[in-house]
Amino acid sequence: MELRLFTEPYHGATYDELARAARHAEECGFGGFFVADHYHPMHYTDALPGPTDAWTTLAGLARETSRIRLGTLMTSATFRHPGPLAVIAAQVDAMSGGRVELGLGAGWFALDHSAYGIPFPAPAERFERMEEQLRIVTGLWATPTGERFSYEGRHYRLTDSPALPKPVQRPSVPIIVGGRGPRRTPRLAARYADEFNLPFTSPEQSAGLFAGARAAREAAGGPPLILSVCLGIASGRTGAEIDTRLALMHEPSRLPPEEPLHGSPGKIVDVLGQYAGLGASRVYVRLRDLSDLDHLDLLAAEVAPQLT
Repeated sequence: MELRLFTEPYHGATYDELARAARHAEECGFGGFFVADHYHPMHYTDALPGPTDAWTTLAGLARETSRIRLGTLMTSATFRHPGPLAVIAAQVDAMSGGRVELGLGAGWFALDHSAYGIPFPAPAERFERMEEQLRIVTGLWATPTGERFSYEGRHYRLTDSPALPKPVQRPSVPIIVGGRGPRRTPRLAARYADEFNLPFTSPEQSAGLFAGARAAREAAGGPPLILSVCLGIASGRTGAEIDTRLALMHEPSRLPPEEPLHGSPGKIVDVLGQYAGLGASRVYVRLRDLSDLDHLDLLAAEVAPQLT
């Protein structure tokens, strides 16, 4: 099982803070550094100095790191048109030397949209747009160099696109699709993705959702999906350290209630073992406090080695 990091810059972050955390994560041996794609804070403050743009951040990190994987959990399909998104992701992949992964979701947080003037369709349309974006992005990357790509759907139309640039990674940048929905999300993951991700679900919840994704992939054909989960984790060497980290994760928020995984490194390993038993091979650890690099040191030293 591989440990990756998941950060939420919409809580308020500077690029320099993100870059420092990413470089430290790489030095510690974490497998990935991923960013959420939101513009509005989910807790009840202005979150100074404000959010950072996910793909602008990844472009910078691509040049400031050398080994760690980089990506989004999840890019919102409402934020960018699919043609430019394919160009952006391919370019950042080249800037990183082939280390980028594209997590794509339908978009769900209304305040992102109303605060920054982004249209926010009804859920059914958002999922339609997400599926068309997956078709277009994968179609553009799969088109042989020198040929053209065209697409006409309900929401997007591309005519004679040169389908350039291509990602460094071939056949494409790995794609992650995730969510708790029992039908649409597993179907989209089975058809278009390399990885199926669950956000903040218990082992009991994860078991059925992973089984549904596996079944959908078997029906669609192709290699098995990589299974992964995002988790809030608050660990420490003392009870006081654990309580301090846990309190930050319990800050009042517009997010649905969740109980982060917390306890000693040994307890964390035991629970992660339950996810491994369900087939999960990656865990994205929610890094709530970008300045708490001691937490990364602890996870890298006392949790990650026991997972391999």
